[in-house]
Amino acid sequence: MRRVQLIAGSNGRTIFGSKPRSSKPLPILRGLATSPNTSHLTPTHKPLSPPSAATQEFLARGQAYLLPVYARPDFVLARGKGAYVWDVDGRKYLDFSAGIAVNALGHADEGVLKVMNEQAGKLLHTSNVYHNEWAGKLAELLVTLTQAEGGLGNAANSAAGSNAGGETASGGAKVFFANSGTEANEGALKIARRVGKDVWAAKEGKSWDDAACTKNRIVCFENSFHGRSMGALSVTSNPKYQRPFEPLIPNVDVGKLNDVQALERLVNEDTCAVIVEPIQGEGGINAANEEFLRTLRRKCDEVGAVLIFDEIQCGLYRTGTLWAHSPLPVDCHPDIVTMAKPLANGYPIGAVLLRDKVAATMTAGSHGTTFGGSPLACAIGHHVLSRLSSREFLGSMRETSSYLEKRLAQLPKWFPEVVEAGVRGRGLIRGLGFKDASTPGKIVELARERGVFVLTAGKDAVRLVPSLNVGQAEVDVAVDVLESCLSVASGNSRAD
Repeated sequence: MRRVQLIAGSNGRTIFGSKPRSSKPLPILRGLATSPNTSHLTPTHKPLSPPSAATQEFLARGQAYLLPVYARPDFVLARGKGAYVWDVDGRKYLDFSAGIAVNALGHADEGVLKVMNEQAGKLLHTSNVYHNEWAGKLAELLVTLTQAEGGLGNAANSAAGSNAGGETASGGAKVFFANSGTEANEGALKIARRVGKDVWAAKEGKSWDDAACTKNRIVCFENSFHGRSMGALSVTSNPKYQRPFEPLIPNVDVGKLNDVQALERLVNEDTCAVIVEPIQGEGGINAANEEFLRTLRRKCDEVGAVLIFDEIQCGLYRTGTLWAHSPLPVDCHPDIVTMAKPLANGYPIGAVLLRDKVAATMTAGSHGTTFGGSPLACAIGHHVLSRLSSREFLGSMRETSSYLEKRLAQLPKWFPEVVEAGVRGRGLIRGLGFKDASTPGKIVELARERGVFVLTAGKDAVRLVPSLNVGQAEVDVAVDVLESCLSVASGNSRAD
């Protein structure tokens, strides 16, 4: 029998199960078990063998016509709603991967659908030859929220409130819109290279385009992931991704996250850019510590390098704050923040947010995009960001993430032979580290066979990045399944 410890909330009531999703969330009373759940030991969602006729038709078409760069399980997703998706055979899955941290508001969100339909019926695409009404609005919201909530040199100010768009003068930062996180990072690296040329030219008394310029080196870090185009790939220091496409762009130096002493040598007068994830997503949910980021900021200031924070996976409220770096002192902040994944809830968009002093180097024609900043993408992005930044939404999300953390914290205690101590990450970007690097892939497969999607991260972790509006009931299902999967993986599958 599973024993449950009830933890009372502020009003003394006992609530166990799903938190009501009302306009005024009730206090949560969290139920934490004293032994792992073993009700999901038997797989319920294994791919049919042979596949159904409907599934086989889709799989055969994909095999015939799609480039085979993905290893995918043999089922086909057909629809979704909220935190759940269904395949063509009608089987229901809980999606705790959210399209790799993309679907912040879940699947088939009615508000997103309404904005998408209305804007598509008015103006879908114009290119950047012309202005549109939504790019400026979304840029303003990004800048004013950053000013109010902290980031990019602005100290966090909880009294300033959220949704500050239009109330604070738009100054101190500029935005460039792209179509993806990779493109945002490409843009940031290009801007930093140009800034480096300007810094070198001013110091040497020469033209920025002089061939003698040596300020063109870029620093990145082990276990990073910044994208798969040639520039972004060159700073994604994983041989698995890089080797098939070498030679990559030159003059890239690779350091180790949180190795403070190495920064003195790594970041030097020839460095024009440093790019780092405050919390590495694909690399294992590894967080950069405050001392490391402060030293990075100091070294970049000393040598005139641009500091880029890639918050494509950890930014836009996934950690519980606007940016993962928002709560940090301003002497740990970057010059540029890149973003993408959750900004339009699955509609392609990316963005570069940069301080005015960095933006000043860019002029008309120095960078561009055909599709980036379209009226449709920016209208959806404005809607999504407005909802994510509301106090009500954030309060509910923080309650849920706190509950998730408490439940995950039990797993290293119950499975010490399998799971590393501690839970990685913050908010709703979480990682479980494993002592055997072969285990995370097995756990992902076991969970999927029991109707829950989670992801691997790096060489040794399972990653949980659900929709930001996920509820306590979904957390219970996901962690119950993980507990059963760990029982199976550890060879302790006897129900107590």
